[in-house]
Amino acid sequence: MAAQDPNPPTPALFDIDAPTPPPTSFMDLQDPRYACMFGFLQADGHLSSGPGRKGRLTVEIGARDVEILREFQRLTPYNSSINTRTRSTNFAAEHHSVTWALCALEARTILNNIGLPYGRKSTRITPPRIEFSRPDYLRGVLDADGSVGFTGQGLPFVSLTTASTAVGAYLCHYAKNVTGAERQIRRNERDGIYNIVYTKEAAVELAAHLYYPGCLALERKRASAASLAAWQRPAGMRIRPPGRRWKPSEDRVLLRLGDTARAAVELGRTESSCAIRLWRLRTGLVALPPHEPKTPPEP
Repeated sequence: MAAQDPNPPTPALFDIDAPTPPPTSFMDLQDPRYACMFGFLQADGHLSSGPGRKGRLTVEIGARDVEILREFQRLTPYNSSINTRTRSTNFAAEHHSVTWALCALEARTILNNIGLPYGRKSTRITPPRIEFSRPDYLRGVLDADGSVGFTGQGLPFVSLTTASTAVGAYLCHYAKNVTGAERQIRRNERDGIYNIVYTKEAAVELAAHLYYPGCLALERKRASAASLAAWQRPAGMRIRPPGRRWKPSEDRVLLRLGDTARAAVELGRTESSCAIRLWRLRTGLVALPPHEPKTPPEP
């Protein structure tokens, strides 16, 4: 069978026939383009199954961002389609959107195996458990569910809205390594969603790190990220002192007690801080503390 054209013309109808097997590099998450694409699909895609071999992956976004879907289509060596839709929404009488649809069973299987669940997924997605390009994955997540720009007060910001504890905690862990800024995630009371925000120097540094020159990204967010680089802290604006760091001895107390309320009292910290730290220790997001050295017996 002849090799499939990696850039086929857009079909009029979805093709659910078995395609020619793709190159082994498809969805290699160490490739920055696929890592970004996968992060975007986890956040904004929907993987549905049907009887037999039927099912599809769909991504619907505003028409102004169609170019990133075209890039996804170019990166995917399977037949897929991009269609335009116009409908009335709560925000506009006419909302123009575009939908990329991919039906190939083999492609869906690959995506599912590396961490894109079928059906409702907002709370179930996690960072990949295989080697992946970390900044590109996070940029894809931010392109889909994040914001980059300036607040009403003119302060630079980078933010992510997510229902996934794992994704939210991973962004906090990664951003701390890049910027030194520590965030403690907590769900808001209204809808149980995490809203993680970085501002000022941390936002500038994180945006420059994730949206580097030549990366695959939504063009409008790439432009917003580039605009943050010109920001300078106004004279007289105070710098907030860094938060209190966790010590190995405190981690050992937290693990020994296993009760965040008791640990908060013993360590002089908030119960929320202890709960997040305990979760990070138990899930491996932070290293376990070394064993306390034994005191040699007195002679």
